[in-house]
Amino acid sequence: MTSAASEGRPEPVERADGADGVAAADTADTVELLGLVAHLQHVAFGRLAEDAHEAPTTAQQLELSRLAAAAVQRRDRVLGRVAQLGGDPERSLGAYTRLLDDFDNRTQPSTWWERLLRSYVAEGVSDDFCRIAAGAVDDVTRELLLEVLDDAAHAELAVAELETAGAQDEVLVSRLALWGRRLVGEALGVVQQAMAGHPSLARLIGRREGATTEPVVDQPATGDPKLFGELTAEHTRRMSRLGLTA
Repeated sequence: MTSAASEGRPEPVERADGADGVAAADTADTVELLGLVAHLQHVAFGRLAEDAHEAPTTAQQLELSRLAAAAVQRRDRVLGRVAQLGGDPERSLGAYTRLLDDFDNRTQPSTWWERLLRSYVAEGVSDDFCRIAAGAVDDVTRELLLEVLDDAAHAELAVAELETAGAQDEVLVSRLALWGRRLVGEALGVVQQAMAGHPSLARLIGRREGATTEPVVDQPATGDPKLFGELTAEHTRRMSRLGLTA
């Protein structure tokens, strides 16, 4: 009988030893993280496309539209890995459909600069969380995720634009610093919500090196002091790049 492996097709997630030698129990958690990263790239595409439409200059419109296209490519690479592990790409992506609704409703920007900073902060916190969780997955998946998450083109654009604007307007700097504090609070709330609603994410965080808590069976983890300390420290570093107080 011809096996799925010999035909180059992914084996089901339920098998004892999954694709690339990943244990089935770990594969399910890995697919969950991949779904989150794919969703974040999917959301980034929509936001970047909207930002391109709102951008004040043609040069910004062109650059943001190119970044939107790149987000689609990254999303599809991640979903390709879901399929390799025997998961359902559409289901994995759809599992997080409502995750950012409250964040979006609570953080509607009123200016172009607030819009740029919102993406910079939100993407920074979410990417940091996924990067930390990736420390508990298989080597092949980790390499892919770190490559996807390390694409800093949009962050560099935001930094350049915000630095230039802030150098010319001290009032704007003060306002953006306050806006950044509000944004990070909301973004950390999304992380907590994701872990509570998706136990697989909490298990990955609990298995990473240096974790301060272990996941509790049938009890969603809502926080990890070390995790939130790391996320806050990285946010402070990013704000410092802009000359803003976190």
